[in-house]
Amino acid sequence: MQTNLAPEYQNTPDGIEAEAILRKCVHCGFCTATCPTYQLLGDELDGPRGRIYLMKQVLEGQTPTRKTQMHLDRCLTCRNCESTCPSGVQYGHLVDIGRKLVDAKVERPTSEKLVRWALKEGLPSPLFAPAMKMGQMVRGLLPGSLKAKVPAPQNAGAWPTRTHARKVLMLAGCVQPSMSPNINTATARVLDAAGIQTVTAPKAGCCGAVKFHLNDHDGGKDHMRANIDAWWPLVQSGEVEAIVMNASGCGVMVKDYGHVLKDDPKYADKAARIGALTRDLSELLPELVPLLKDKLKPEALQAAGLQAYHPPCTLQHGQQLKGGVEKHLTDLGFQIKVTANESHLCCGSAGTYSVLNPDLSKQLRDRKLGHLNALEPQGVLSANIGCITHLQSGSGLPVRHWVELVDGALI
Repeated sequence: MQTNLAPEYQNTPDGIEAEAILRKCVHCGFCTATCPTYQLLGDELDGPRGRIYLMKQVLEGQTPTRKTQMHLDRCLTCRNCESTCPSGVQYGHLVDIGRKLVDAKVERPTSEKLVRWALKEGLPSPLFAPAMKMGQMVRGLLPGSLKAKVPAPQNAGAWPTRTHARKVLMLAGCVQPSMSPNINTATARVLDAAGIQTVTAPKAGCCGAVKFHLNDHDGGKDHMRANIDAWWPLVQSGEVEAIVMNASGCGVMVKDYGHVLKDDPKYADKAARIGALTRDLSELLPELVPLLKDKLKPEALQAAGLQAYHPPCTLQHGQQLKGGVEKHLTDLGFQIKVTANESHLCCGSAGTYSVLNPDLSKQLRDRKLGHLNALEPQGVLSANIGCITHLQSGSGLPVRHWVELVDGALI
């Protein structure tokens, strides 16, 4: 797609990158068929191809409007289109640029600005944990819409105390320790059973995705740099062999540090190294299966029954990791099924999307749960805290991280 950049974008990092991405698009429209919002709304401008045209117009100098902003806001950034695209269009990077440029020219209503500010400043804040704890104390009194965002309190169990020669770094995350602390301790216990020690860097925090995807790119980069600084001594010394992510939404962001910070002379090389060392927890499964197979209780495997697995978009599209979780959990002796219908489609969580676009988000959630429930499972599994919380808000079945299933079966 030929693009004639407006003078204000020529020779700028955003303009150069956006033009390179646009040149790969051949207008084929394959992406439209797998776009969740196009499936719901049937509007070309609510699909990747239409949004690409809108962003191209802005880059060529046309003045964006609130309608332009709305269509970009409706995008889940699920990146399903990237899995479908035969030309390798990096839509995720393009829409980050497009939203930034549009927001610089289109004023949002005060109410929208306040909500977005509260999300980007509140979720990564140290105050989030006590606020969540307070919400859990009065959870039974909360209205349904708010109660859905406040999971019931959870006993995380004990962190393993053994030391091992093999060590991996793990990002605890900003909301996961408060909303679902068992995911982190379950990860540490499962890795411990396989002879791998999990360590964390106390000064590491939010991966940067919350602020970055809400168009506070500078704020997001600050979080990224802080994490790199926190991790670097352990990485540089060779003490850890990998940086493990048990939230695929964080993992896809950290793997992209090298790209986001490529123009930062102080952090570019470090960011690329961090990204290269980052692994989703599921990427360790091929090695973990033989180490864990004899350490699982047969009665626990049987009691688990059939589990339906929802692969998060940030795993199957953002990181292009497909099929691994269900295969290796099956190898461990669990009964795992992925829905035959629309397993590639987003559940509607998409970070802060469920707050900013609740109607579309709920439609996608209910559509996803309909397919999962058709399997008649005893529970639902996923690999990202956002998906887990969102699906649980509409389901009477337990929705857990797959590592919690494994942890619960350990001898």
